[in-house]
Amino acid sequence: MRSAAAFALVASIISSVSVEARNLQNDVAQPKVVNLSTQRKAVPNPVQRDRLRRRDTVRASLDNEETLYFVNGTIGTPAQSIRMHLDTGSSDLWVNTPDSDLCSSRSQPCSFAGTYTANDSSTYEYVGSWFNISYVDGSGASGDYVSDTITIGGSTIDRLQFGIGYESTSGQGILGIGYAVNEVQVGRAGLEAYENLPMRMVSTGAIQRNAYSLWLNDLDANTGSILFGGVDTEQYTGTLMTLPIQADGGVYSEFLITLTALHIGDTEIASNQALAVLLDSGSSLTYLPDTIAESIYEQVDAQYVESDGAAYVPCSLADNTTTLSFTFSDPVISVDMNELVLDLVTTSGQRPTFSNGVTACLFGIAPAGSGTNVLGDTFLRSAYVVYDLDNNQISLAQTNFNATQTNVQEIASGAAVPGATFVSNSVQATEGVATSSGNGNAGLGNDSSALSVQAVVSVSALWALFAAAGASTFITMI
Repeated sequence: MRSAAAFALVASIISSVSVEARNLQNDVAQPKVVNLSTQRKAVPNPVQRDRLRRRDTVRASLDNEETLYFVNGTIGTPAQSIRMHLDTGSSDLWVNTPDSDLCSSRSQPCSFAGTYTANDSSTYEYVGSWFNISYVDGSGASGDYVSDTITIGGSTIDRLQFGIGYESTSGQGILGIGYAVNEVQVGRAGLEAYENLPMRMVSTGAIQRNAYSLWLNDLDANTGSILFGGVDTEQYTGTLMTLPIQADGGVYSEFLITLTALHIGDTEIASNQALAVLLDSGSSLTYLPDTIAESIYEQVDAQYVESDGAAYVPCSLADNTTTLSFTFSDPVISVDMNELVLDLVTTSGQRPTFSNGVTACLFGIAPAGSGTNVLGDTFLRSAYVVYDLDNNQISLAQTNFNATQTNVQEIASGAAVPGATFVSNSVQATEGVATSSGNGNAGLGNDSSALSVQAVVSVSALWALFAAAGASTFITMI
């Protein structure tokens, strides 16, 4: 299952994939669900990408390079096609406009994802001019909040509020589907939350509950899916196990659950833990406490470069059948090594090597430093995850890679997630969360936030070395 699509240092253009609703039998009542196909696109520099999106206060994700998992939709009347990066770590949907300095530049960086022109839509309505997302490094997007008709996954939603980036540093729009408390309108403008896409789907009757299931599929697969309002029992194995989301500062603002143990094969890496970890589809890698990351590196002979914030392994590690197992009180998610070994390709099209000539790959685990522990895509591909925002719960099961059958079940209002079992006496997180009351991460620019996120140090020097050396050598990392 090793990825043939390398994490290239230059962007590759891939063909558009249409968004389609899941086919349901006509002779039975159709459940109220909305299914979106997702497609993976190679990230030219995943460590640098994560460094830019891991922010001090609000994780309103903004891609400065290439998207990883995205969905297609249309906005406006007549419809304007948009491709959006799917992000569980943020809460706003926003899109670019063709007249911005970025999108109108010669390189046309917005052509891949498409743009939106408000005045071309007869259903456009202006909301306010307080849309403004910014990074700690000063990059970001700003413009207006508007509302318009959006069609996504075969479902049409009227008067959905979203942002327009009249100024931005990202060529792709973002589809944030997290808690409303993390909306820019709340954190920066100090206003009441609006109904973002999942909430609006509930209020318009498209789905019954603010809950969705994420299935990214394996590293070789280009497509996965997100199912709003339902679960697909064919996309996981075993039993869905339900855990409470951990409040941060007394507020449910992010998808934090408690990691209790970690093993590589039969070797114990950590036990008796009560560590809050963030489930974030917008992070390419997985970030764990430094001591845990170092223990993993020892087991797989990874060579960590502190100045790059990344670890490297021989690409042959992908053939190792040992698994890295994450325990959450009861459920255990096992990640194969071939899901953690990521190809690197330089601009010259060659793979870097260690000084002994062995081909080097990026390892999908990185140290979290003083910041948030994140289970990113290198973990999420191996898990089937149900996000239940209404009940502040996460349900987990081992994914069923490349499932060919489908069995969609609706998540009804006031009912348990179909097929899920609640974990009794689950461990409450004591590390990685704030215990005092507050407004979660809604306060942009609040340097005193109890939960800080470190910026992983730049890896630009390493990529420059690769380019200069023509990828014929790779520095020895000891």
